[in-house]
This record gives sequence, structure tokens and C-alpha cells, in this order.
Amino acid sequence: MNNAYVHGYDPRESTRLQDQATTLEELLHSDSIYPPNCRILEAGCGVGAQTIPLARNNPQASITSVDISAASAAEARKNVAAAGLTNVQVLQADIFDLPFDLGSFDHLFLCFVLEHLSRPVEALRNLLEFVKPGGTVTVIEGDHGSAYFYPDSEAAHRAILCQVELQRRAGGNAMIGRELYPLLCDAGCNNVSVSPRMVYVDSSRPDLVEGFTKRTFTAMIEGVRERAIDAGIIGAQEFDAGVRDLYRAAGRDGVFCYTFFKATGRVGHESRINCYL
Repeated sequence: MNNAYVHGYDPRESTRLQDQATTLEELLHSDSIYPPNCRILEAGCGVGAQTIPLARNNPQASITSVDISAASAAEARKNVAAAGLTNVQVLQADIFDLPFDLGSFDHLFLCFVLEHLSRPVEALRNLLEFVKPGGTVTVIEGDHGSAYFYPDSEAAHRAILCQVELQRRAGGNAMIGRELYPLLCDAGCNNVSVSPRMVYVDSSRPDLVEGFTKRTFTAMIEGVRERAIDAGIIGAQEFDAGVRDLYRAAGRDGVFCYTFFKATGRVGHESRINCYL
């Protein structure tokens, strides 16, 4: 399934992903702990930014990470090796055509993947076929509709919506975080639980100011500038004003907030309707 990755594949994006993973490791992954000898399938690993904290947290687990991009999979292998991790195997593969036996894994892990897919429920259903009955799933996604900041800025909101619109046109959904509960339920999971993970940033947290407000979120928005302008979504002056205002939120008196959502569920044979009861 070749959904376009709206952020692109240039080296700056690889750096942004690494910055994001480092900054958010405690918030998103501190409780991503699985039993020893667990077989984990990580779908859509990209350059391995989220693979590394997953593997570090679970040194006795066996992790198989896949990505549709051969270049990203190769970069992930290099990053995993550079981190000194030996419990990860990285493969190039399409999540709709995986080369594994059904029921081969104990756990399915996806981080920032469903937002890029036009058929997220179908993707989940397909991936869950590779998890044994009674196994578990973890899905982490952001939600660009959750971004707010001080000083507030209409131009900044419009710049963010450019990224949302480009992702929509590419078949994805930049606001999918709020949908994780029904998505997992509709995919056939049971015991679904969703935990919101808010990033709150002010100048008393300089690591987050640099690592998240500037190098993760604002860099992501800034990265779609040419595409948004070329697509006629926004004018150059308005976009640049919005980005300036996002950087303004990283100032001494600025505040920035964003919410990620982490969902877990169990694979079973019960009716999907049970999830909603």
C-alpha cells in the first residue's frame, strides 16, 4: 500500500524523527514493556526512531521491524546497529503483504503509522492476523487538532492546517489520535484502552522547548512550506507568519501544548460489539 509520506524522506526529516523520538521517549514509551521472549512485530518502523526505545525497554524480546521504504529500512538497520541493539531484525516489506506465518507474534506495535494510511482499519485487521489469539497491540498516534499555544495566532493555526490538508490529500489523517478507540474496536480488538499523553512546554523546560516545540513540531510544519504554497493552500507570507508565531511560542513567555494518544488492546475472537460495552 503506497500511501505518500507527506513529510518526505530527506535527511532533515530523518533528523527530525530522531529528535522527536529522543524528546518523547519517556512520555510515550516508559510503559511499553513486554514479557521476556516476547515476539514483537513493529509495523511501519521508518528510520527506526521509535524502534530504538522499544528495543531498549525490552532487551529480552525479539523485535521484527518492517517498513515499505527500502531506504528507510536500510537507515533503520544502521541506526539500530549504531545503538548497539542486537534484538531487532529490520526488513523491507508492505504491511499488506507480510512474509510471515499467521499468528507468528505475541505483540503488534505501531507508532505514527495509521495517520498515513487511507485504510487504517483494514491495515489493523490485516496486521492483527499475524498476532496469536490472546496477544496484544499498542498503537501511538498524534492529533494535530490538539495543538494550542500562547501567544495564540490564527496564522499559526492556518500553517498547521496546511500540513493537515496535505496529509488528507495524500490519503492520511493528521487528527487520527482521537479515533484510536473506535479504530481498534472496529479492527476486532478487545479490552481496548486509550491513554492521552500531553506534551506541555514552557521556558522552564528548555529541553522540550528545543526538542519538541522547535525541532519536532514547528520543524514538521516548516517542512511542508513549498508543498503547501505550490498546492495553493496558503500564500507564502501567511505561511511564514504562521511559522514565526510557532517559534514565538518557544520564547521566554511562550507556551505550547500537544496531545498524543496511546492505545492498547487484546486480540481475541469475541464479537467487536463487546468493545463498546
